[in-house]
Amino acid sequence: MISLVVPSLRPMLVSGARTCGTSTASSTSIAALPLRLLQFRNRDGTGNPRVGAQLADPANRHSLAAHGEIVDVTASAPTIGRDMKKLLESGRTGQQAVIQAIESGKHRLDIDNVQLCAPILNPPKIMCVGLNYRDHCAEMKFQLPKEPTVFCKLSNALAGPSDDVIIPPETVELDFEAELAVVIGKKGHRIPVTEALSHVAGYTVAHDVSARDWQLKKNSGQWLLGKSFDGFCPLGPVIATPAMLSDPGNLGIRSRVNGVTMQDSNTNQMVHKVDTIIAFISRFVTLVPGDVILTGSPAGVGASRVPPVWLKKGDVVECEIDEIGAVKNSFV
Repeated sequence: MISLVVPSLRPMLVSGARTCGTSTASSTSIAALPLRLLQFRNRDGTGNPRVGAQLADPANRHSLAAHGEIVDVTASAPTIGRDMKKLLESGRTGQQAVIQAIESGKHRLDIDNVQLCAPILNPPKIMCVGLNYRDHCAEMKFQLPKEPTVFCKLSNALAGPSDDVIIPPETVELDFEAELAVVIGKKGHRIPVTEALSHVAGYTVAHDVSARDWQLKKNSGQWLLGKSFDGFCPLGPVIATPAMLSDPGNLGIRSRVNGVTMQDSNTNQMVHKVDTIIAFISRFVTLVPGDVILTGSPAGVGASRVPPVWLKKGDVVECEIDEIGAVKNSFV
């Protein structure tokens, strides 16, 4: 087991509260701590999901070098840390619980001996933004949208970072889309753009699996059904807090199908940045801790290719974002 050398988190908390690339975090929130937050079960898939945390390497907090050890936050603080949504809702109390769990030196597990789940299992909302990468708009021959194109996925679409995804018989045009997902950490309505990033708990990787026939050709052109089949939103492997990332607005993002790179871009290609997206969506709905917002996918999707490339049984898709990690799912 690779053991974490655990310095006090108090100095990291002070530095983590500063502006981090395009992200700012309140010093009273978990977002200010340089952590990777996750949910996990026993390796054999048994037991209730638990919340865990990985501490950043003090020498390079943006590195994805192996951190073999996780802290079982649920074991340390069973009331506050029983699930990720509850932890995010608890604000400063949750922050202190995570600090105490890490600094105690107890409840350590080897990450290779657990099964990772989606980092949040009960998001109140899964919001999405379409056509939000300049290169993707260009390949699809669409003009850049003046406002975010917002749609939803239903919560049944959620899947873990290594779960199998069942291909439903209703679709023959199944597509892949790697996306940066934002996890909300603080409640807000009509959030000003200048304050939007203070509502972010962290960032994770999403695979916006899309049945293009049901998204674009059927159901009167409404996107919901084509985006919301069971398992159509693999998420994970962790929630990287803003303090963990060099700049969420400048991260490499890519997807691979059976090992072949299909998408290879950067989050700097976004038409509408994260702060604009949060401010826009919060004009219509109140955002609460645990909400997930998918921020769009770059060029290279299957629908844009000639001929189109549709997923089939036996395919393995990996969606990856620098400094956060990857989800890798088999289609069955």
